[in-house]
This record gives sequence, C-alpha cells and structure tokens, in this order.
Amino acid sequence: MLLQTKNVTKVYQLGDIKVRALRGVSLGVERGDFVAIMGPSGSGKSTLMHIMGALDTPTTGSYFLDGEDVSKLSDDQLSEIRNQKIGFVFQAFNLLPRVTALKNVMLPLVYAGVEKKERRERAKEALEAVGLSDRLENLSNQLSGGEIQRVAIARALVGNPLVIFGDEPTGNLDTKSWKEIMKIFQDLNDAGHTIIIVTHEPYLTKYAKRVIYLKDGEVVRNN
Repeated sequence: MLLQTKNVTKVYQLGDIKVRALRGVSLGVERGDFVAIMGPSGSGKSTLMHIMGALDTPTTGSYFLDGEDVSKLSDDQLSEIRNQKIGFVFQAFNLLPRVTALKNVMLPLVYAGVEKKERRERAKEALEAVGLSDRLENLSNQLSGGEIQRVAIARALVGNPLVIFGDEPTGNLDTKSWKEIMKIFQDLNDAGHTIIIVTHEPYLTKYAKRVIYLKDGEVVRNN
C-alpha cells in the first residue's frame, strides 16, 4: 500500500466553535492507482488531500506514505517529504510570472539541490512528456490556460514523485483544455505514476480507476 489513512480526523477551532472536517477516514491507495476524490463543498475532500499531501497533519488517527507514519512529523520533516515524494498540480497553476516554462519546471530541483545541468535536462524531459517541447522558453503570459497547466504538471513530475496530487486541476480550463489535461494524467498513470485528483466535477471520474466519495467528513463510497 503506497498511501494509507487510519481513522483520520481533522478538527479546526474557529473561536469557540469546533469544525469537524474529517470524521474517521480510513482508506488506501496502491502504487499505480488513479483515484478521484469527490464530494460537495464542505465534504472534507480538500482537507483530506492536504493531509495526504503532507501539507497538514490529522488531529487524530494515522497517515502512512510509503510505509512511513507522516501524521506525527514536524513542519520541516513534512517539507522534506513533499519535496522528495509528492508532486502537486493546483487549480490556480501557481507558476512564477515572467519566468520561462523551463525555469518554472526546474524550480523544485533547485530546492532539492540538483546541479544545474541535470536540472535543465530533467525539466526538458518533463516538458516533453506533457507535449511542450516547443514551449521551453515561453513565459507564462505567452501560454494558454491549458499549456500553463501542462507546465504545472511537468513541474509536479520533474522530481519523480511517488504520487501526483491534482487539486481541482481542470477548474480554470475550457472543455478542450480540460480534456487534454485529463488525457495527460491518464497517460502518466498508464506509464506507472500514481495519480490522485480532488474534484467536484462528475465528468472527470471516468478517467480514474477508482472514485472515493466524501460527505460530511466521511467516506460514503469507495469503488
């Protein structure tokens, strides 16, 4: 099992009010899986992704990634896990403006301490994998929305992570572009990458091998 949550809860304290975002979530994801996590607003799907993506820790329960209990790690240790084992693709793209596609993709490797020549070669390979070999030197403002999201996928891919998370990865795209992006995720999964996307769009679930439905912080369906 690559990822596993065991009775994970998450409680946020907002003044005098406790908000229970997750209520005992237990699930597992195997290597090479393609999972879509669905649910209405407030269902806990983004909170669950933040915990599985080592952006947050559970209030109670355990979370294991590649056999390691991530739920009790410090902020610095979580940062190291994210840098070494996890790739993220966000709805808002989160690329640096006025920076080339190549340099945007190279950035995670800078933090990882990879030397410059290798950074460049790996970034080029990642951009080629998402069909952007002819856009290496284009700035973000010279790319379409679909191309920008492809750069974001290449950036997530370049560190060779154990798992790639997509947080509403097609939310800002037109129909043609989101279909292209989901096809890239599908191709990456076919090549052996583990993919987990969080979405509220039912039409995206046809691309996944498995769908997990959340409601009120609980798993109501997992198939």
